[in-house]
Amino acid sequence: MRHYPLPITDYHQKLETIKMCDNFVALPDSTLNGDLIFGKNSDRLQGEIQDVIAVPAMMHPKDEMLECTYIKIPQVEKTLAVILSKPRWMWGAEMGANECGVVIGNEAVWTIEPCNNTGLLGMDLVRLGLERGKTAKDVLTIIIALLDKYGQGGNCAEHVSMNYHNSFLMADKHEAWLLETAGKYWVAEQVKSGTCSISNSLSIRHKGELRHEQVIEHAIAMGRCHNERDFDFAQIFSEGGVDDTPPSNTREGRVRELCQLSRGKFSIETAKSILRDHKGSVCMHGEFESTGSQISALSKEGCEHWFINKPLPCMQQYEKYDFC
Repeated sequence: MRHYPLPITDYHQKLETIKMCDNFVALPDSTLNGDLIFGKNSDRLQGEIQDVIAVPAMMHPKDEMLECTYIKIPQVEKTLAVILSKPRWMWGAEMGANECGVVIGNEAVWTIEPCNNTGLLGMDLVRLGLERGKTAKDVLTIIIALLDKYGQGGNCAEHVSMNYHNSFLMADKHEAWLLETAGKYWVAEQVKSGTCSISNSLSIRHKGELRHEQVIEHAIAMGRCHNERDFDFAQIFSEGGVDDTPPSNTREGRVRELCQLSRGKFSIETAKSILRDHKGSVCMHGEFESTGSQISALSKEGCEHWFINKPLPCMQQYEKYDFC
């Protein structure tokens, strides 16, 4: 399946029709008490069941194969304890946390690169990263290695056909990283201050701090840039181009606006209010709905994680979850 570019107005209309998650992080320099705060709503088709599960740390036999959603890969010797918010029908997870204080969520993105019919789902990569990585940078490295070796692909929905690429926002108490992909190509950058939010659009507007070794060469070969100086990952690989300032009535624009307005006073209550917001349909109702939600606070004193395992965060209370 290949996605062809849409005019940017049609593309934004598509993203507002296919609503699939919002993800943000507020670094300690922008929070009220100096914690790092992470949040995500998972938007899925109405009727998909999303569970919150705790999986204990485990040792695994040598040469064990792990059955992910669509493919099998070698298991590692030891996996970390995790709390996952996951659609019941798949192996992977929309978001979660591990015992080492790492959190991560993914976003669906539509790019000009072809989608594969099999491979690791973005949700598989979320869970694999959490089960194997002790820091946000570890998780980044693990996901990149798995992406390079196995690729991403496969149907991402339970009852309809839907295939997309992924972006990821991951953090620990020390740092946060943004990873964006287009097929096998990727770029990553560290979130160094303030807040960062992502929805369903590529957002890295340069070559990134880290990148696939052939991504710029590939863009030049496609005729989409001339050299490294004019390389713009989001502009080149987005299906419908990018908007420098997303309108505030869109999910992307609304979350970005609320995060920026709260800089210096961002709190758990701020995170809750953003994830329950209806102005930009951050709390999504309708054919697609917010089926799960996570908020995490990370600090040197410890990490706390709250989840909602029912649709519509505006109508539910967050519950604190602990590891097995």
